[in-house]
Amino acid sequence: MVTVLDQLVKLLAKLPGVGPKSASRMAFHLIKTDKEYTARLATAISEIQDKIFPCSICGSFTEEDPCPICSDPNRNRTLLCVVEQPQDVLTIIASGSYDGLFHVLGGALSPLEGIGPADLNFSGMMKRLAEGVFEEVVIATNPTEEGDTTAMYIKHLLKDKNIIVTRLASGLPIGGDLEYADRLTLARSMRGRIRYQD
Repeated sequence: MVTVLDQLVKLLAKLPGVGPKSASRMAFHLIKTDKEYTARLATAISEIQDKIFPCSICGSFTEEDPCPICSDPNRNRTLLCVVEQPQDVLTIIASGSYDGLFHVLGGALSPLEGIGPADLNFSGMMKRLAEGVFEEVVIATNPTEEGDTTAMYIKHLLKDKNIIVTRLASGLPIGGDLEYADRLTLARSMRGRIRYQD
């Protein structure tokens, strides 16, 4: 017979970076926590998918459409930073080194996993570039094989456009995710970005 505790541990273990032991520790912590906290946590989890959705312009997660970044008149509208996932937007904003707009692709190209250009939001990116006043596209894909492939594809898409294409500079660990980069490293990479050369 599967107990309530067993079910909770199994569900928690499905979270990224959480193994069975960590899930068990979390479950036992929740048992000892006051009911008001667990009720608030349960409510937040149950409402998250109803209240948070992708911005219709940039694709970042938001509770209002357009998102606060896209609707902020003080952001530099000549810069577009292209990232893989919505959490990458928050990571770059936290670095305090970038004041432009964002575009979320929704992943990275990965032929081995069957993820091709049609599976990502390249068409939305191209539409925004055609309709906007962008002078520079900053490619901030992860420094992985998939991220590099995606960056090269973006460079190919923009080769005939009158737009400067840059990529985050060195300083980010190879094979890592932007989400786990420290703010100083990310800020240095953003300031030291270089123009793509053929």
